Amino acid sequence: MSVPRLEAEKAGVVTVFVGTLRVDLLLGDVRSLKQKRSVVRPLVAALRRFDVTAAETGDADLHRRAEVGVACVSNDPSHCREVLESCERAVAQRPEVEVLSARLRVVNEEDL
Repeated sequence: MSVPRLEAEKAGVVTVFVGTLRVDLLLGDVRSLKQKRSVVRPLVAALRRFDVTAAETGDADLHRRAEVGVACVSNDPSHCREVLESCERAVAQRPEVEVLSARLRVVNEEDL
């Protein structure tokens, strides 16, 4: 039986939510892995200002494609969603990349 969230918080039980964002990117005029790193590294560093964990998570050997993963932990699912949506907007505003797809997901320990 699940205890409602407010009652659980009053009882000292804290639910942990983990939000993830996976962004598939097409990079602009990139002709080498070195140029790719010069685009992806600053992007990942800029995402970290949102107090999230971010890293290149896929397409490591392709010059013009990159996958960036972002994770956020909170006791409030709406906070996770807001932070990750802000990250997605920040990536989409960068002129050197085109967002091909983005997948945002928020789960708690009961979902795992």
